[in-house]
Amino acid sequence: MSSAGTRGKTLTALGLTGAAATVLLGFLWAPEVDAEAWKAPEAYRILFWHVPFAWSSFLAFCVLFVGSVTWYMRRSDMGWRLICTGSDLGLLFGLGVVISGPIWGSAEWGVPWDWGDLRLNTYGLLTAVALFLVLARNSQPDGQDTRDTIAAVGLFGFALVPITALATTWYQERHPGIIIIESEEAGLAPEIMMVLILGFVSFFLLFAGFALLTDTVHQMESRLGRLQRLLDEEAVH
Repeated sequence: MSSAGTRGKTLTALGLTGAAATVLLGFLWAPEVDAEAWKAPEAYRILFWHVPFAWSSFLAFCVLFVGSVTWYMRRSDMGWRLICTGSDLGLLFGLGVVISGPIWGSAEWGVPWDWGDLRLNTYGLLTAVALFLVLARNSQPDGQDTRDTIAAVGLFGFALVPITALATTWYQERHPGIIIIESEEAGLAPEIMMVLILGFVSFFLLFAGFALLTDTVHQMESRLGRLQRLLDEEAVH
């Protein structure tokens, strides 16, 4: 395996270890929250994974944006690989958000999804964009037209990121505000903040590891495709 693949495995192992520690500390060490302010006080502990999942998905869509811009500017293989990596990780971490969020919503709100909440709906659309990109890449013949279309959709997906991130500032219904920015007003206990920070660091390491491993896979697929085309050309001649 290449050096990037080796680093990816190391970062992934560190990220998984930290994510596991986050879960354990979240359930066994983090204090309870005010039972009068939360309908389901114990359910808040899922946020130690839910919030880092969300921030990691935003990082993935940033990678997708850089890849889409790079592809349009240079039509380079690097730009296309960034699109592939960003969409893959956007879907992975996005699914983590849309799976963990409704679990908490069911306990706290009594419903898994509020169709009147702007952030929930824009984030659901964001994850659907990632799903479309992954399915399109795997179902459509590879070529410049296909890549142009996928890059255009990727740019549209990134446009949803600031809307989703600031949705609770502009139009807050059920979804809580931005936890880190509003932490002093929210009155989070230091222990809760420490577990959240551990979750952020762990998921960042996990994201970096997955990104390196995913890019390595796409590089291998690209080389394999070039070799296959060379073999096909030799067979014709």
